[in-house]
Amino acid sequence: MTAHLGAAPDQDRFTAETERFRRELLAHCYRMVGSAHDAEDLVQETYLRAWRSYSGFEGRASIRSWLYKIATNACLTALEPRPIRVLPSGLTGPYDGPDRPPSSFAPGEVSWLEPLPDAWIAPPADDPAAVIVERESLRLALIASLQHLPARQRAILILREVLAFSTAETAEILDTTTAAVKSGLQRARARLDELGPEPAELLEPNDQRARALLDGYIAAFERSDVGLLEQVLRTDATLEATPFRDWQSGRAMCMHMLDAYVLGTPGDWRMIATTANGQPSAVVYHRDADAALRAAGVVVLAPTATGVSRVIKFHDPALAATFGFPDVLAH
Repeated sequence: MTAHLGAAPDQDRFTAETERFRRELLAHCYRMVGSAHDAEDLVQETYLRAWRSYSGFEGRASIRSWLYKIATNACLTALEPRPIRVLPSGLTGPYDGPDRPPSSFAPGEVSWLEPLPDAWIAPPADDPAAVIVERESLRLALIASLQHLPARQRAILILREVLAFSTAETAEILDTTTAAVKSGLQRARARLDELGPEPAELLEPNDQRARALLDGYIAAFERSDVGLLEQVLRTDATLEATPFRDWQSGRAMCMHMLDAYVLGTPGDWRMIATTANGQPSAVVYHRDADAALRAAGVVVLAPTATGVSRVIKFHDPALAATFGFPDVLAH
């Protein structure tokens, strides 16, 4: 790498050297903060900081590790005053009380994890190994578990085990010692084991079995057919939705809650297949009192060879636009 100290900043050269890392930096920031939009802002901040200091970049480290140093420290600074982002299952156990509609948290009471559209971070199609690694490192169960780690431990684990930086490189990125990196990684691994992230048994979203499960879930809603859910969900399936505090464990509980309080009548729901966090997903629309199909969020499935093991619905109408879909569907 050519040293740039003392040279006038060159926008074209800067773009040529740094732009190819934007996608992976977005994925990195998302793993750190658990929010697609916050990650996008942090990548913008990273490139702004990098441009400002580009003339002083001496090339003693690779341009990639230099950018990761800037991005990681931007994330750590952003995380200092913020509560962690969670899912309902990260707050309490499954609901086992009397039969009633799920209760929700007040707006702003909890900071919720957000899904990440696969289209935002799609690796080159000619690198299938990179595609699989990226999907596995962005699945919701892992992202949710990462948020429970202290921020610096989270950074160490991501840099070492997801991005494969060496201990020395990680220490340089975080301005710490190799001993601190080794200790932090050991504690992070132990904490993840306690949290018990979902095992790596999920089907790839382009697997025909995964698409069939998604199609079945969509059909169950669009037809208001609870029987179809029995064909899609595993017996040990879980169901949770933001911003609700109650979540269900076991197919029977999931089916009852959906049948009693959600499915409604045929035509109330419309879903459009997509992918998020390396998992089959759908943008969700619900018919309102004026018969308009309005955005109601995104649902993400965890498909396995024996059925869907986990359903997470993010109740946020703005997510339709995030995934590139309209707020209202034409009839």
